[in-house]
Amino acid sequence: MTLPSHDAWIHTSNNLLPRWKSLSLSHSRQPAIPISISRVNQVDAARLDVEMSAMLKEQLVKVFSLMKPGMLFQYEAELDAFLEFLIWRFSIWVDKPTPGIALMNLRYRDERALESRDKVRTGLEGPGLTVAQKLWYCIATVGGQYVWSRLQSFSAFRRWGDTEQRPLARRLWILIQRIEGIYRAASFGNLLIFLCTGRYRNLTERALRARLVYGSPNMNRAVSFEYMNRQLVWNEFSEMLLLLLPLLNSSSVKNLLRPFAKDKSSRSAEDDTACPICQAIPTIPYVALPCQHRYCYYCLRTRCAAAPSFRCSRCSEPVVAMQRYMVVSSQND
Repeated sequence: MTLPSHDAWIHTSNNLLPRWKSLSLSHSRQPAIPISISRVNQVDAARLDVEMSAMLKEQLVKVFSLMKPGMLFQYEAELDAFLEFLIWRFSIWVDKPTPGIALMNLRYRDERALESRDKVRTGLEGPGLTVAQKLWYCIATVGGQYVWSRLQSFSAFRRWGDTEQRPLARRLWILIQRIEGIYRAASFGNLLIFLCTGRYRNLTERALRARLVYGSPNMNRAVSFEYMNRQLVWNEFSEMLLLLLPLLNSSSVKNLLRPFAKDKSSRSAEDDTACPICQAIPTIPYVALPCQHRYCYYCLRTRCAAAPSFRCSRCSEPVVAMQRYMVVSSQND
C-alpha cells in the first residue's frame, strides 16, 4: 500500500474548498422562515387595552363624584383622549408594550427594518418602532379618535342632517357619513386580511407597518384561561343582547306588550310634562335630542354621564345630545 504524494493532498484540497464555500454560503442565505403569531392573542390584547382604559376612566370619574353632577359629561371626549395619551406615553413612546399587549407576551416590531434581512427565526429579531412611527401612532389613535368623536357630537347637536335651509351643513353631514362608511368598509376588509394572514389588526398598524410579534420565546399567556373564558362568555352574552335589544322597539313587539302596559298608556296629559326620571315638573327643563322629550337638567345630565348609551325613558330612543327647552308663546294662536 503506497501513500499518496504531497501534491495529491493539495490537489484534493483545492477541489473541495470551492464546494465547501458554496455550501456555507447557501446555508447562510436560506429563505426567511415564516412566523405564525396567534390571532387570538392579538385580539385579546386589544380587548384588554380597552378594559384597562375603562378601569382608569372609572377611577378618574370617582374622583369627581362629589362635584356637580354631569360636569364630566361635556368633557368626556377630552377625558378619553387624555387617558389614551397616558397609556401611549408610558408604553409605546418608551419602547414598551401596552398593558394588554404585555399580558399577551407581544410587542411591536418595525417590519420595514426587516426587508433587507435574510432570515427571521423566533420573532425576537428586529427593532421596535421608530420615533416617527410612535408619533404617527399617537396622532392616529389619540388625536384621530378625539377629533372624530367631537365632530360627530357637534354635527349631531347642531342637527346638520335634519336641516334643509343650510345646504352646506347638509353636505358636510353627508360627507361625514360617507367617510365613516368608507372607513368601516376598509376596517372590515382589513379584518378579513388579518384573519387570513395574522398580521396588522387595524388600519393604523397596516399603514405604519407595525407588526405584533412575541416578546419572549416562551409564548405563554399571562392571563389565566379561567379569566379568558369568563370574558368570552360575557362578551358573547353582551353581543347577543345588542342583537336582540333593537327588536324590542319594533311595532309588533310594542303591540304585543300593549295589553300589559295599560297603566302607562292611561296617564294624563299632565304626566307628559313631568320629568320621566323624578316624576316632577322640571325646574330647569331640557329636552333630549332627537326625541324632544322634557327632563330636569340634572336628571338628564346625570343619566347621560353615568351611561354614554343612555336611552330616553319614554320612547327608548338613544340620546345623542341635550338642549334647553324654550317655551313657545301662544300669543299668535
